[in-house]
Amino acid sequence: MVNLFKLLGFLIRATDGSLRFARLQTFALIATGVIAGLASTGLLAVINAKLARSGGAAGDLAWMFVGLCIVLPLARFASTYFLAVLSQGIVFDLRMNLCRRILAAPLRALEEVGPARLLATLTEDIGTITTAMTTIPLLCLQATVVGGCLAYLGWLSWKLLLIVLVAVAVGVVSYQAPLRRAFLHFGAAREDWDQVFDHLRGITSGTKELKLHRRRREAFFAQKLEPSSMALRRHNVVGTTIAAVANSWGQVIFFVVIGLVLFVLPSHLVLGQPVVTGFTLIILYMLTPLDVLLNLIPSLGRAVVSVKKVERLGLSLADKATEGDRGSPALPSWHSLQLAAATHTFYREEKDECFTLGPIDLEINAGELLFLVGGNGSGKTTLAKIILGLYTPESGGVRLNGAPVTDQTRDHYRQLFSVVFSDFFLFDALLGLERPRLDESARRYLTKLHLDRKVRVEDGTLSTLDLSQGQRKRLALLTAYLEDRSIFLFDEWAADQDPQFKEIFYLQLLPELKQRGKTVIVISHDDHYYRVADRIVKLDYGQVVYDGGVREYLEWLAAVRDFAPAGAAAVEAESIAKPEKGRR
Repeated sequence: MVNLFKLLGFLIRATDGSLRFARLQTFALIATGVIAGLASTGLLAVINAKLARSGGAAGDLAWMFVGLCIVLPLARFASTYFLAVLSQGIVFDLRMNLCRRILAAPLRALEEVGPARLLATLTEDIGTITTAMTTIPLLCLQATVVGGCLAYLGWLSWKLLLIVLVAVAVGVVSYQAPLRRAFLHFGAAREDWDQVFDHLRGITSGTKELKLHRRRREAFFAQKLEPSSMALRRHNVVGTTIAAVANSWGQVIFFVVIGLVLFVLPSHLVLGQPVVTGFTLIILYMLTPLDVLLNLIPSLGRAVVSVKKVERLGLSLADKATEGDRGSPALPSWHSLQLAAATHTFYREEKDECFTLGPIDLEINAGELLFLVGGNGSGKTTLAKIILGLYTPESGGVRLNGAPVTDQTRDHYRQLFSVVFSDFFLFDALLGLERPRLDESARRYLTKLHLDRKVRVEDGTLSTLDLSQGQRKRLALLTAYLEDRSIFLFDEWAADQDPQFKEIFYLQLLPELKQRGKTVIVISHDDHYYRVADRIVKLDYGQVVYDGGVREYLEWLAAVRDFAPAGAAAVEAESIAKPEKGRR
């Protein structure tokens, strides 16, 4: 029952704004379950009373029997109805609250939690809680039946009731120890599920790589998927087995009581045959609801484990959810964006080391076309996330028109940017872009991006996302065009494009955006197109090593040529100076 109260308390807390309504529904749910249990117990008492009478009229018992037969199904129906309304409402609120907290949490915090844990909580934990909620009416009904049976036993003989209560106390105490151990295994199984979920994502996302490499596939199964799945299975089996042993022990206790009533106590106590018959009948009747209660306890235990996981994740996200600033005023037109001694440190698992970006001092002016360049792992994408307001600098800060970007203005600051990330995600509809003639504008851009024969737009919905990676990136560019914000940022956008469209991107699309007064930031390795930039910012090991024009960049490369390994600076300089050679 403790786990039931924990679950009910969590469900009431999860309703936020509808707390009073949820409490009323919870009370009605429990009350109707109790009424159903009392009606069921009453029917048993009426049947036993009729059996105990030897002939004679029993009109009052008949009417009681009819009344209870009417009350019982009505109470069960009401209990089921209140459960459906309450459970679905609470699950909806719970899922929405978690999703809001996820979207409000800083990006870095979400990256540390990881998608596997987030998805496992949104699916497995909420599903487990929902399953446990469906047992609440049954729990209330069966618990009331047991309570009513005990009360009726006391009415028949308080001495025998004391013996039954002692047996129940012994059973409860001896039941708790193995049950606690079972719950430990259920908790461990839930932790294992995070690992299994992560490996299942590897199956779905890495199917092609696993199919093409037998040894990798076999190693993935042998070293990743099978060990985590076996651990999950082991903890579930052990926990369920221990709970089953405890349940069986609980049933044995009541059979011991029946044996005492039938074979031992009549020789020590003066008991009438109706009392012995009534006790035996009622205890046998109690075995079914007790069996149901004992079998439902493990599901409640799993639900409480899931509740702890949800609360832990929800609280951890709530502690970091400092970006809910929809009420702050809109930002004015901007003319400059500055990073002042901004730093950011994070752990790189693949290299088992911490990487520090910065301190970075950088100013971006409205209307310029800036290329952010550097080797892999130099910090370009991390710097871009700081510029976008997705990462908060650990020291230093970001300023817009000289004013610092704070937690209160960060969300509005982000609305300045239209972005296509290297790991972009495509939605199948132009969400948030509703305006007159949206379809017409989209079709015009689809033609410009050479996608008009692949994709159609109707009522803001895209006909397909089943495209090549390069075409999908063009579709992401369509969304950025339709957003039409002040600053465009492209993270390795041209990496998946064919040479023809890569040239269109650098020599047509980027200059067009600049002519429209847009600020464009391009993360790129295509050094033979650097000449289209107004300015180049180069990173190396988290530090800005160059910030200036293209011509000056060539001079800078020449100056560092002797220090560049294998003449890399010379090759890069030649590629920029002679783009036609770089394209061959």
